[in-house]
Amino acid sequence: METTVVEEYLRLGLAFDRLEPGFVDAYTGDPRLRADVESGPRPDPVELVRRARHLRTQLPGELPSARAAFVDSQLAALECSARKMAGDQINFVDEVRAYFDVDIELADPQVYRDAQTELADVLDAPVVAIADAYADHRRRDEIPADRVEECVRAFASALRDRVRSTFPLPDNETVDFEVVSDQPWSGFNYYLGNYSSRVAINGDLTQYMSSLPHLIAHEAYPGHHTEHCRKEQFLVGAGQQEQSIFLVNTPQCLMAEGLADHALVAAVGPHWGVWAQEIYADLGLRFDGERAQRVGRATAGLLSVRQDAALLLHDRQADEGTVAQFLQTWLLTPPARSRHMLRFLTSPLWRAYISTYVEGYRLLNTWLDAVTASQRLVRFGRLLDEPLTPAALRAELAE
Repeated sequence: METTVVEEYLRLGLAFDRLEPGFVDAYTGDPRLRADVESGPRPDPVELVRRARHLRTQLPGELPSARAAFVDSQLAALECSARKMAGDQINFVDEVRAYFDVDIELADPQVYRDAQTELADVLDAPVVAIADAYADHRRRDEIPADRVEECVRAFASALRDRVRSTFPLPDNETVDFEVVSDQPWSGFNYYLGNYSSRVAINGDLTQYMSSLPHLIAHEAYPGHHTEHCRKEQFLVGAGQQEQSIFLVNTPQCLMAEGLADHALVAAVGPHWGVWAQEIYADLGLRFDGERAQRVGRATAGLLSVRQDAALLLHDRQADEGTVAQFLQTWLLTPPARSRHMLRFLTSPLWRAYISTYVEGYRLLNTWLDAVTASQRLVRFGRLLDEPLTPAALRAELAE
């Protein structure tokens, strides 16, 4: 029963890539299985709905409870995706709940006002001038375009050394970085299997000294690449073949993005800015790490703005111009950056995905904070090595 359920889950997941290229973010399983799915007839979304529902009735079968819970949560999300592909009209909040097992709602704008007040204090500017003050801060934070590649290499090397000492990786693991264009995201990890990743960085976007360490940690060490490597080694290597596929718009993504957004602090600690300042100094670049940390703490209060923008678009049916202005007002983004964010929020594949960052960060932060500071890194390691789900984390918090 175990082999049948897991294999059918893999076949089902691979079928979605036939209907929406990119739905399978990574697959490191038997290539013959993928070739068999790709050579078959084009999948019918209605049939995919039926298959997802049927597979859920077969659980747990021979699967241990944790593995069965993981597969079940994935199947619930796939059922929703198949229903949308079949033409069903699904409320956006219900769509996000089905994909990621979280409930979302619009935040109180007072939270954003308070965050901007704190940010104005950090930048020593009046609140009424916060947009100009923040824009000036960001200009000073820019990495010269001809230095980006050098900075990427420096931080990747430094983070790799730190991570491997805490979370050992296979000797043959590698990450290749490349600069790309015309993409709706800022960075993307393409996990290739056999402990190898290709990380693409969007060259259309300005890179900032304060955000580049987060980006490298998020995509590589100890974020996506590290998680993929350790799950391939310890879970897939132990026979948990359901971990050989990574599917967009599933709870798996919320866990992964939450993990990756906590990656830099997990690797370096809360004084990441001071650490980064030393690396930039070695490169001949001036960076105020302490100030960057304070700005980061202030802007953390703006975490929900992008999710609110998605809710305005897809739940409240606001027009794109209104949503772009909303982003500029609260997130203090320039018009061009707001338009780029709208590309992500209006993509058929990615439109709900912003909640993985917002709700994933929140849930994992609460779960990580539930233990002492000395145990926090150990708990972060569980995210790398176990098939955890949002429901599993909530159950542990309830205990």
